[in-house]
Amino acid sequence: MTADRQDAPIDPIDARDPRASLNFRKRLEELGQMALLIFILASAAFLSAITAMRIAIHGREVTMPNLTGKNVAEATSMVRSSGLMLRVADRVYSDLPINVVVRQTPPAGLLMKESQQVHVVLSLGQRQLQIPLLEGNSLRASRIELLRAGLQVGEVSAVTMPGKPADEVVIQTPRPGHGAATPRVDVLVSQGPHESAYVMPHFVGMTESDAQRRLDIAGLRRKVNYVTAPQWPHATVIDQSPLAGARLPAASTIELTVAN
Repeated sequence: MTADRQDAPIDPIDARDPRASLNFRKRLEELGQMALLIFILASAAFLSAITAMRIAIHGREVTMPNLTGKNVAEATSMVRSSGLMLRVADRVYSDLPINVVVRQTPPAGLLMKESQQVHVVLSLGQRQLQIPLLEGNSLRASRIELLRAGLQVGEVSAVTMPGKPADEVVIQTPRPGHGAATPRVDVLVSQGPHESAYVMPHFVGMTESDAQRRLDIAGLRRKVNYVTAPQWPHATVIDQSPLAGARLPAASTIELTVAN
């Protein structure tokens, strides 16, 4: 009688098909390559988003064109094509034809952001106005004289000058008879002579002669009033105006009250 033989367990590794194992490794490699490609694409998208965000925040930069020597129409077209805006800051007389850019701010070649303003100075042409003589006239008369000549007062400075009345034009720029590069004339105006000032001394209790001597030394005028005051010694100053310590212009008149 033959005993039943029990089958031995089969090793799964031994039972694996070699071709199936090769396909499995190939699929793992394909999955790894796909994951790497997805990572690269995601990184590129992230960097693109960061770049776009920075451009949106800071704005696109453009190079400032050279506008000097261009007429205002051409300069406006050049500025607009660069995404900038043109603003006329001033007009001056020059050797360039009328409405031609004399100078610009900012200068050419500078990096600027879109929508920024460009300031230009345009030429008024070669017209040269003759500057009238203003020195010796009042500031008001000088303004009228300049308006008649098609000019205007520019910067006005003032200085204290002895021997010159207040509001008189002392120096002008440009000089009289010269041609004007701009329609403005700067003037220096006198504020008049410097007025001396004093501090009112204390005269009460002094003799009239001593008080008058001190006023003569200071060059101050005086007015003396005599009153009967038996309680005070004869010829003694018993009151004064202004009071001691007050600030006095040189032209002030001092009043003294003296016991008679």
